[in-house]
Parts: sequence; C-alpha cells; structure tokens
Amino acid sequence: MASTLPAPLDAALAALLGPDSWLTGEQMRRAHAEDDSRLSAMPDAVALPRDREQVAAIVRACRAHRVPVVARGAGTATTGAAVPFAGGVVVSFARMDRIVEIRPGDRCAVVEPGVLNGDLQQALQPHGLFWPPDPSSADRCTIGGNLACNAGGPRAVKYGATRDNVLGLVAVTGEGEIIRCGGPWTKDATGYDLTHLLVGSEGTLALVVEATLKLAPRPKAQAGLRAFYRDAAAAAAAVARLMAQPQVPAMLEFMDASAIALLRRNGSDVPDAGAMLLVEADGDDDTLLPALQALADAAEGDGLVALDVAVDGSARDRLWAARRALSPALRTIAPGKINEDVVVPVSRIPDLVAGVEALSAEASLPIVVFGHAGNGNLHVNIMYRPDDASETARAQAALPRVFALVLSLGGTLSGEHGIGVAKRDWMERAFDAPTLAAMRAIKAALDPDGILNPGKVLPPL
Repeated sequence: MASTLPAPLDAALAALLGPDSWLTGEQMRRAHAEDDSRLSAMPDAVALPRDREQVAAIVRACRAHRVPVVARGAGTATTGAAVPFAGGVVVSFARMDRIVEIRPGDRCAVVEPGVLNGDLQQALQPHGLFWPPDPSSADRCTIGGNLACNAGGPRAVKYGATRDNVLGLVAVTGEGEIIRCGGPWTKDATGYDLTHLLVGSEGTLALVVEATLKLAPRPKAQAGLRAFYRDAAAAAAAVARLMAQPQVPAMLEFMDASAIALLRRNGSDVPDAGAMLLVEADGDDDTLLPALQALADAAEGDGLVALDVAVDGSARDRLWAARRALSPALRTIAPGKINEDVVVPVSRIPDLVAGVEALSAEASLPIVVFGHAGNGNLHVNIMYRPDDASETARAQAALPRVFALVLSLGGTLSGEHGIGVAKRDWMERAFDAPTLAAMRAIKAALDPDGILNPGKVLPPL
C-alpha cells in the first residue's frame, strides 16, 4: 500500500529529518503498523525525531495538512492505542532515549520518552533508587508508553502506578506548542495539574518529550508469603485485613480457582484451593520480619487452607514461581486469549469472580482471573481457539459482558492497560454525558484539530 501523504508535507518532513529518520517505505511502515493488541493499520510514514524541537515541527507540519499523528514507544500496548487506524504519521521515540539526568539528592530522574523501563532501573541501581512502575513488559516497554497508559504492575499496591510517580512533563500539544508542567519537587499548589492530566491520555492530548520521574529508595530486604483460601470471598476478606495493616504489602497478587487448577495441571506445587494470594513485604533488616509477621497474622482467618512463608531469596523465588508460570500455562488451554484488565472495589472481588465463572460456564469457554488484589485490578483472560469460528464468536461476545459486570459492581474499565480502541465504545457506559463533554473540551483545547491519535479513548459523537 503506497503512502498518500500530501507532497508538500512529505517534502517538508524529509528535509527536516533526513532520509534515515523520515521513512516512507512499505517495510518500515508495516513494522510500525501494530502493537501487542494484534490490531494493525498502515501509517503513511514513520518519523524518528531526535529532539523536542523536531517533534514540535512535525506536529505543526501535520496540523497544517490535517494529517494524523500517532506517538509510539515499543508497541507493547494491548488496546490498539498505538495503531494508526486513520493513517498519517507515526512518531517513534526510539531515538529520543536519553537519561538526561539522575538527581539522587532530589530523588528524581529526567528522561526522554524512548528510554526503556528496564534500562532506567539498571541506571538507578548504583544510586540505591528505583522507579516503581513495573509492568510485565518492563524490560522492553518505554517510559513514554508507561506514561501514555498510566502503567502499573504488582508494586502499584504500595508505590502507586505511573501517574503517582511523575513530577513533571515537557510535551508538545496538537498545535505544535511545547508546554512545561511540574518539576523536580513533590509539593505544588500552583495552577492546574496538567502533569497528571497528560499521564494516561494515550497521546491524545500531547506528545510527551521529557519526563521528571519520582524515585523511591530501593528496599534492602524482601520476604513473601503465599496463602490459599477456600474461595474468593475468603481471599477478599484477607485482602481487606492485609491492606488495613500499617505495613502496606509491596505486592499483593490474586489467583482464582481456575488459575490454581491450571497450575496444578501443569505440574506446579500448589494445593487444591478456591483462591490464592501472593504477598510480599519489603524494608530493611530490622523492620522486615515484624512486618512480615503482621501480614501473616492478617492473612490468617476464616477459609484459610494453607500458608507458606519465605524469607530468603530462593524460597521467595519458589513462592513466586506459580505466578511466573501462569502466563505460559495459559497457552496450554488455547492459543487465543482476550486479556482485559479491569478494576472493582476489593470488597466486590468475589462478585466479579462469581460472575466470570457463570459467564465461563454459559459461554463454554475457560476464563482465568488473576491480578493485583490490593487495588482490585484483575486480569480477565478469555481463552479460545481462533481457528474455531464458534469459539471466537463466543469469546468476542463474552468480553462486553465482562465490562458490563465490572461497571455494575462499581468498577472501572482499566487499571493499567488503558482504553485505546478496545474499550473506547464503553466509555459512554462508564461516564455520564457531562463528564464526557468535559473530556472532549479538554481534548479540543489541547488538540483543536483532532490530529493527535484520533479515534482513541473517547467514543465518536
């Protein structure tokens, strides 16, 4: 498929970026046509800017010709947020990958959006610091992508998701203007909080070109425990007790009965149970063991089947082996998977699990639930065989029923994956008309011509 860019735009951006950074060949365009959602659409060109001024110039040129602009990190998103469905120019931040500054005294780092999460963690180790967001794709996802979808991970229960760990941003609006918000401070009552507005906006409001990140001291010691319960209700009650402790767990993961049964079938050393919690505490050598004891005491209660405690590294690895084995084990059920992250109040976890079990039986499809119990952010995995038309249809029909169930329980559509196009049309169910109108007004203020990642997050009018 040939590019359909206006010739003046093509010439202007070729002159700005040069032949190695302005790519219009089919092979390179195809390489930037999809993300981990497995959805695909060809862009008209790929731009690889080297600095914020080039990003601003790209946006201004595209605006003049009403050409869409889609920001791209590593393509690990699962909601289609980085797919250029309207064509246009994909702006890849692969070459804006500098760690500009690490400021240990201010516990912050200044980075460009193309920095890999894993590379930043390595650079912070000598300073005894880390950046808390730890999505499953941490080794290969970019900071810009983390910012775009407000990525989280298991540590979010204690340390927060991306939005909670960003101090300031430099970004390019849909008008091609460079704006600056926030900075290397942790307290600020000056003006509107544009920093946290932009985080999670999936490139629909502005393109982030620099971020000041809040860092945390690296814990000196960790320990864990694994608790098995009669059912999801008993596990949810334990989650409430665990989260009521002064020592907030560093991680608190949940698996339902179907996940446990799957692990047992694949040889994992776990007992037969209705639900499982994996809990981790962190701290220093003086405080860790008392904190772990308090968490173990909180895990005790009605419905507890078994409790394992691990202090040293190898024992902790054995406890967490089941969690690491779960995703590979899913592939033994069926090759197709619809994985959506949803959030419900912790007290409604049993209702979500029961509703999903009923849906699984009705659809005659395996559905496995696991995720971050401490903040009610669970991953619902609908398994099916793509070569079976009936199973594919039933899986696709089950997904909206999961969303409807979540909203009926007072939950929300996403905790860390974002909206993209996968959940876009459900935004009208999640928000009332005045709230959506306010969101559209913000979009119009920052991107008046609607060129930034069109068709994502907000449903069409």
